[in-house]
Parts: sequence; structure tokens; C-alpha cells
Amino acid sequence: MEKRTDDHNDHDNPSPFHRTHKAKLIAILFITMLGLAWYRMPLSTNLPPTLYHPHALQPADSLLPNAEPAAVPMIPSADTKKRVPLEIHIMSKCPDARDCMQQLVVPAMVNISSKVDFKLSFIGRATSHDDDVACMHGPGECLGNIVELCAASLYPDPKIYLGFAMCLEAQYGKIPGEEFVRDCAAEHGVDFGKVNECMSRDDGAWGMGMLRESVEGTRQAGVTKSCTVRLGGEVRCIRDGGVWKDCEGGSEVKDLVGDVERLYRGIEQVE
Repeated sequence: MEKRTDDHNDHDNPSPFHRTHKAKLIAILFITMLGLAWYRMPLSTNLPPTLYHPHALQPADSLLPNAEPAAVPMIPSADTKKRVPLEIHIMSKCPDARDCMQQLVVPAMVNISSKVDFKLSFIGRATSHDDDVACMHGPGECLGNIVELCAASLYPDPKIYLGFAMCLEAQYGKIPGEEFVRDCAAEHGVDFGKVNECMSRDDGAWGMGMLRESVEGTRQAGVTKSCTVRLGGEVRCIRDGGVWKDCEGGSEVKDLVGDVERLYRGIEQVE
């Protein structure tokens, strides 16, 4: 996603954050500014700088007060050998991600969920400092990305975690506010406590590790735009700057559904 004038308006609703020592705050701000510099984006003064840092987030600093780090059960995914790979690469606090999911991905999944191996991936930059990740729209976006990754790890059925993610993306400016995340979790049958345990595990290193792995996968795929839809390992469509781009075969729901069904039939014939 390219820089847009409406991106920074979303910080009018920042979530609560906890105070930290002055020296630690300065260090985190410095790290964040280094990460954002990679994107050539200014640091928003409205976004709490301590919302997320892998070694600063303690259990008491998590979304759920007094939560203790706990092991997150990794639920095996279903057999996907006969399914078509469908992956979207997004940034959680991005209007193009919202539009892409609302207008194309979620409606298409109503018809093709049983035929695709769906994956939600994120765009960011892995840094050399403490295995950190820099996100284009600041630490709040990194935390939002981790919320969605934790939900996906706990509820591998896309009908659950994609609905939860779509709820968050619909009002991305509120990410990662506690009440907002709780409401979306309750609406889509996601256990907020388990998501928070995932985020708090190993003082936040567990969630950051998932995010780092996700952004590295995106980098290896050569994806830089949010939202990029890849089908069968190839770029199928891009939503960038409020418009659809590079959508060979069309950008409508029926177009994506038709492509998936065609590829799925091919897999069945091979089998």
C-alpha cells in the first residue's frame, strides 16, 4: 500500500497503553523510528509508542489485565493436498486491506472455502534488533497483526478467524483497542483470553516470532503492496491506493470464484 493521506487519520482512536520508564520509552521510540524510516513514513505522535515491543510487553501490559503467559495449543490444520492455495498479504491498519477483504476475499470465501488452502499473511520489515518487526503504521499495527495471527493459530478454520479479522479490518482505526478486539472476538466465537495468552506468551516473543515469520514469507514471495491476493502461488489481484490493479481475469467476486473452481477441477483430475 502506498502512502495515503487518510492513513494517519485512524490514530484519532488510540487504545490505552501502560507507562514505562523514560529511558525505555526513548529506546523504543528510537527503534520504532528506525523501522518506520525504512518505509519513509513519519512517526505519528498520536500512536502510543509502547503498545508493542517484544521485550517490553509483560503479562500485566497485555490486552487482558493480569493475564499470565500460557502455552497456546497449536491445532493441526485440515488436509489441504487437494485444495488451491489462496493467500492474501495485508497490513492490519490499512484501508486497502479492508476494501480487499470486504469487496473480494470474504464474499468469495463463502463459495470456495472448501476448495482453497487459505492463508492470511502480513507485510512489514524484520529488523536486526532483538528479532523485532517494523510495521508501516507503527507499533499498533504490529500488535493488530499479531492479534490476527494468534486467532488464526487458535482457530485454523477460515470461517472463524477470517470473520474475526474482517471485523477488525472494518474499523481498522480502532486496532488494537481492548474493547474493540473483545467485541469482535465475542461476535465471531473467538476466545479473547486465549488470544491474549498467545500474545503474552514468552513476554510477547511468541507472537512476534509468528509475525516475523509471516513478514519474511511475504518478502520471499516478492509482495510489497497491501492488499495483494495470490492464487496458486501467483499474484491474482492487488488493491492499492483505493483501486484494483494487476487483476488479470477481473476483480469481481465471480471472477475469483471462477478461477478457484477451474484450478480445483484441475487438481481433481490430476488426483
